[in-house]
Amino acid sequence: MNICLLGNNLTNLVLANILLKKKINVDIISQAKPTLLTNTVRTIAISNENYKFLKENIKGVSNLGWPTEKIKIYSDKNKSSELFEFKNNNQKNFYLLKYSALYNLMKKNKFLKFIQLKNYNLDVIRKLNYDLIINSEQNNPITKKYFQKKIEKNYKSLAHTAIIDHKKIENKIATQIFTKKGPIAFLPLSNNQTSIVFSNNSTKLMDKLSLLQIINKYNYQYKINKISDVESVGIKFLVLRDYIFKNILSFGDLIHKVHPLAGQGFNMTIRDIKSLSNILDENIKLGINDGEIIAQKFQEKNKHLNFIYGLGIDTINTFFNFDSKLKNNLSEPIFKLLKGNKILNKYATSLSN
Repeated sequence: MNICLLGNNLTNLVLANILLKKKINVDIISQAKPTLLTNTVRTIAISNENYKFLKENIKGVSNLGWPTEKIKIYSDKNKSSELFEFKNNNQKNFYLLKYSALYNLMKKNKFLKFIQLKNYNLDVIRKLNYDLIINSEQNNPITKKYFQKKIEKNYKSLAHTAIIDHKKIENKIATQIFTKKGPIAFLPLSNNQTSIVFSNNSTKLMDKLSLLQIINKYNYQYKINKISDVESVGIKFLVLRDYIFKNILSFGDLIHKVHPLAGQGFNMTIRDIKSLSNILDENIKLGINDGEIIAQKFQEKNKHLNFIYGLGIDTINTFFNFDSKLKNNLSEPIFKLLKGNKILNKYATSLSN
């Protein structure tokens, strides 16, 4: 079976490593060389189940992740007592990885094949005779022509990311505080480093000093030595209306983008990769290499789930924005109910993973 992946990005690098393990011929085609990511401060939170999947299929992943045992949720009203605590007995809650470290690991596979085409369209790609074309590139001609119908919501907000170096501590608990200006997350990266993600309800860029002031307001456990440069990105909720055109399957951020408050953006992509991997296994066993059939099966299985999941995260964000205006008078009794009911507590924790 011959598959081409449009876009030299992390999504396609992970997917390519999974496909190569199945002895599938894979080409990664892009219009330009990827932006160097060696200095990025971006991090990725990967759920326990997704981390197991990556470890089982890609050598070296186990050396990258820093485990988090609990996630504590706080409100701006009460910063000393958590609203809720997510924890999974006898297993980690999630693993935090540096984006650049995972990206560089994925590139090490000697069987990866990269093709750079300055200008291409569907006719050019079709001449290369691929059974399935997987497109996760945002701005190529194929995306612009066939994959523009989408449901989109612009939050008019920016997510600001940085890494703080601090005095060494036992750093296994992540915290998220829903502030009046937006959620801020403290995500352990090692015993002396923590990733900060502040989703500010504003489109104004923040520099180191401005972000550090926010961090210091809500920081109660880290003695900070320094802060990295700040990276900012616009926040959107986006779901593509149709994933497929003939044997072309859209994928990754092209089919869904969600608010970073739940740390689920790349987790959704990994779940999509797992689903596509299973569909390919089933069809290969049956001797089916028809890309249109495979793409259709993927859409039927995942489109509605991705929409519901993304909408759920959007609803959580809307709820906490509204709750902050009511001085957290809604969230406190709801989370009190969750904490006091073992069944609801277990279900909420399972759902978060």
